[in-house]
Amino acid sequence: MIPNFLRGAFYGLASVSLVAAPTLPEAFAGKFRIGVAIRDPQAEERNPAAARLLREQFNSITAENLLKWGPVHPKRDTFAFEPADRYVAFGEQRGMKIIGHTLVWHQQTPAWVFQADDGSKISRAALLERLREHIHTVVGRYRGRIHGWDVVNEALAEDGGMRRSPWFEIIGEEFVARAFAFAQEADPGAELYYNEYGLENPAKRRGALALIRKLQAQGLKVTGVGVQGHYGLQTPATAQVEATIRDLAALGVKVMITELDVNVLPNPQGEAGADLNVRYAADPQWNPYVQGLPDEVQGQLARRYAGLFEVFVRNAAVIDRVTFWNLHDGSSWLNNWPIRGRTNHPLLFDRAGQPKPAFAAVIAVARGAPHPGDPAGLSGKK
Repeated sequence: MIPNFLRGAFYGLASVSLVAAPTLPEAFAGKFRIGVAIRDPQAEERNPAAARLLREQFNSITAENLLKWGPVHPKRDTFAFEPADRYVAFGEQRGMKIIGHTLVWHQQTPAWVFQADDGSKISRAALLERLREHIHTVVGRYRGRIHGWDVVNEALAEDGGMRRSPWFEIIGEEFVARAFAFAQEADPGAELYYNEYGLENPAKRRGALALIRKLQAQGLKVTGVGVQGHYGLQTPATAQVEATIRDLAALGVKVMITELDVNVLPNPQGEAGADLNVRYAADPQWNPYVQGLPDEVQGQLARRYAGLFEVFVRNAAVIDRVTFWNLHDGSSWLNNWPIRGRTNHPLLFDRAGQPKPAFAAVIAVARGAPHPGDPAGLSGKK
């Protein structure tokens, strides 16, 4: 239910059943697609309510895990394509834009990829051949069916230099260019993206801009850059989000908001790693909303999403799609990161698949109507 203090901000949208509101694809038609990351059970439609939500509210899908190296190519001579086949068929049957995520990443890549037969570190040439074989096999299987691929994911460090991943340590920076070249060979018609988080950080953004320019200078196809929208209630500032979009678009590439969610939970500052689960998992101060999100925080979340979507709409000419990272609050990865077993509320739909005040705020932005972040809306004046 929409809190009372928000009702006046929507000029009728919140005073009627949200079922009567337009769907997200309807609201943003002509601006950009609305996507969602899904898992195998969702592609199998095991839950009818979740399946209906997925069909009605999204017109693009991204494979959250199914096409990462570990799940799809767990052993050197073994590919596990059945879940990915179901995912692609699901999108095709519903006319959705289908995104493959991701071909090259430093995580969820099996150890064998970087090892020779005797267990020692693989040679540069051998790793390049494994990279070529993997990309040609996976992309080639879905040639003409998967519309776009996150070719390389998170290759940069926070200072804008290259992340010291096994890919970089063995091959060098060239692994990025070779991955794009292999993907273009495997499916010349597919869109090819670079995907990264934290680009609101100016140093990291400069590194991304330099990396894309290098790929373009080599004549490689880079259709777009995915900006992972893993945001908080306050940070990064919307001005930083907008600067990131505009700087990337200036390279002549499409921009995608690829992993959108808003973390509402507090996290221990300056700490990371698996030990957080041991130190903080049982501490209620880091898991304050087990019984639900208070009205005050619902309002903060609605205002945050309204502000972000104002930026997206203002830059709709260069944004191809906005993809939420999971379907509803119950399926969000943020329930288990960076501390496992918490109750987070980062998306537009709650655990029952019902729209939250943030949904109404986003719809209001699409309509050009006042919303909780708009002083005119709060004052009740047009």
